[in-house]
Amino acid sequence: MRMRRAAGVAGLVALLLTGCASPAPVGEAAAGSAAGGRGDTLTWGWSLPSTWDPVTSAVGNDVHALTLVYEGITEVDEKGEAQPGLARSWTYAKDGRSVTFHLRPGLTFSDGTKLDAAAVKASLERGKTAKDSTIAPQLVTVERITADSATDVTLHLTQVDYQIPLLLSGKTGQIVSPAAAKDPAKLATQPVGAGPFILKSYVPGSQATLVKNPAFWNAGDILVTNFVLKPTPDPSVAVAGLRSGQYDLADLTASQVGGVEAAGFPVEKTDVLPVRVLDVNNTVKPFDNPKVVQAISTAIDRQALVDTANFGYGRPVWQPFPQGYVAHDPGLDNLYPHDVAKARQLLAEAGYPDGVDVQLALGRADDPVGELIQQQLNAAGIRTTLTVLTPGVNNYITRKYPFVLDQFNARQSPVQALQVLFGAQGLMNLGKTTPAELPAAVAEASGHALTDPAYPAAIQAATRIAVTNMPNVFLYSVTRFAAHTPKVHGLRNWVDIQRFEGVWVDK
Repeated sequence: MRMRRAAGVAGLVALLLTGCASPAPVGEAAAGSAAGGRGDTLTWGWSLPSTWDPVTSAVGNDVHALTLVYEGITEVDEKGEAQPGLARSWTYAKDGRSVTFHLRPGLTFSDGTKLDAAAVKASLERGKTAKDSTIAPQLVTVERITADSATDVTLHLTQVDYQIPLLLSGKTGQIVSPAAAKDPAKLATQPVGAGPFILKSYVPGSQATLVKNPAFWNAGDILVTNFVLKPTPDPSVAVAGLRSGQYDLADLTASQVGGVEAAGFPVEKTDVLPVRVLDVNNTVKPFDNPKVVQAISTAIDRQALVDTANFGYGRPVWQPFPQGYVAHDPGLDNLYPHDVAKARQLLAEAGYPDGVDVQLALGRADDPVGELIQQQLNAAGIRTTLTVLTPGVNNYITRKYPFVLDQFNARQSPVQALQVLFGAQGLMNLGKTTPAELPAAVAEASGHALTDPAYPAAIQAATRIAVTNMPNVFLYSVTRFAAHTPKVHGLRNWVDIQRFEGVWVDK
């Protein structure tokens, strides 16, 4: 169902989508499925969440699974623009220092308790104050929250901030039952939200089984009764899993696409917001010298990473936002062109004329991107050894490894993205340093309505300050690959959070 846009829509520039699915309108999908016999279960191969608590989740990719059980105050559409969610609309004060969200009447959590303005207030305040909250830095401009009526909740701000509707479409705005939040340990495996599905059983690392939530505000667009979430299939069994029906829909890597397509299965390819990146702790030697980091960036042939390690998918980037996105600064394109001689010169200027030894940590040992980066850095005198991150240990929290091949999974608000990557308390900022000019630049960008013609220049200026002063080495944009059986219908290509409204399966 296409919802009308509320006040304060994002105004983001749409990314070019490749291989876009062409779903029928929901009414047609429902009619077609009834004629052919609609199945009641959809099985999705994706990553299981690190926790079912959006306040303590420290993994960006968790948001896709969490969105199955939680609904945000707002949503983002396929292009990443803010749309109504639990709130059917919102209104900013004339001075931009507060925003009131007008909730849909009659909302309930999956346990049957009332979801009203008081519950929203309690959930957001927990996000601000919980000692282990990972979303507190994103709520820093929220001074206080008031429940003005059963359906109106107002966020009073320390400064003008027009990013709030975008911010509340992801983990930051996913509303948790205040009763369930009293037991955070239990909440980690037994979520209570108001999303499209209800978690019925969960085996960590194995499977989550969910059922349709009849109280979801948009339940009419949820066309499957049962939803099964399993870990992404291993490359060796992806085709077999689709053939056997173990998966109806499965996330793939670039290396799997050719084989899955050759086996006759459709693969949706979507250019999405995430980018691959090297996390760098600039308080640890030799990365405390900016010229060493510049040498690393200059030694990397990003196009070769795309062509060789990523099978031609994606585009080289030198910043956390892909081309076409409102916060992408064209002036940063090709910021550090591949030049081995220049990289060696930078190393010498940094005091390493004979080269330098570094250790690059990978999420998995067989990551071809890591192996190619190792070759490229070695060629420039940056002698690189590879290690694998300790399983189950979150490097954003421990900061054990100062140099890591990672993926920034984007945030719904570009200002939030800058805070997560570069803010003094940013989750992905391993060094916890930040440019002195960045807070003011971020505040300037937040002070523009998202439809203001001056907004793109302001947010791009903040991007430029962050990228040119911080050590992160951005590599290339990400393409999402979703293979599915011919039984699956109604898929849409989302640049950000994957949703399942309008999706149905044949028997």
